[in-house]
Amino acid sequence: MIRVLIADDHTFIRHGLRQVLEAEPDISVVAEAQNGSEVLETMRETKVDVVVLDITMPGRNGLETLKELRQHHSRVAVIVLSMHPKDQYAVRVVVAGAAGYLSKESAPEELVGAIRRAYRGERYISPEVAELLADYVEHGASHILHRRLSDREFEVFRHLASGQSVSEIADELSLSVKTVSTYKARIVEKTGLLSISDITRYCLEHGIT
Repeated sequence: MIRVLIADDHTFIRHGLRQVLEAEPDISVVAEAQNGSEVLETMRETKVDVVVLDITMPGRNGLETLKELRQHHSRVAVIVLSMHPKDQYAVRVVVAGAAGYLSKESAPEELVGAIRRAYRGERYISPEVAELLADYVEHGASHILHRRLSDREFEVFRHLASGQSVSEIADELSLSVKTVSTYKARIVEKTGLLSISDITRYCLEHGIT
């Protein structure tokens, strides 16, 4: 039996995924979590084979949680779910050690197969993600501005593009205003996008939401 933990901050998504997975005879959902901290707490108490992890959760986000899991629970496979386009996060999560990356729209059709592959120690890589990885290997991150950013800088970048202030971003990401301001300065330095309107325009042009 494959023991699965589902992590998503939306209750209806967790319950929907649970229904899909528990219809399979070889999969059991042994726990749910609504944020990264709950994932890590649950892992200390519950035996889990595969974590199905939302990329955007309040506080410790999916990428940070993934890195913690790879460091402290290296035998547990992680499948990352996201509502964002693959070119925003797929390379980041695979490089960070995820066994697979799925969009939430495709999850019901693909998730069961991805979990079984991850349980066997394999990766689930779609053709689109494979192409992105090949581009990353060939060119690195420098030729695409937003790939120059660290994972946390990219989170701040997205929030800036949506029109949030530094203090609003600090509250949402559980960071200090000073820390967010530092990230903002690094974003300007790495991308050359000097104003919020420049960042917003860039994100609209590249489908970053």
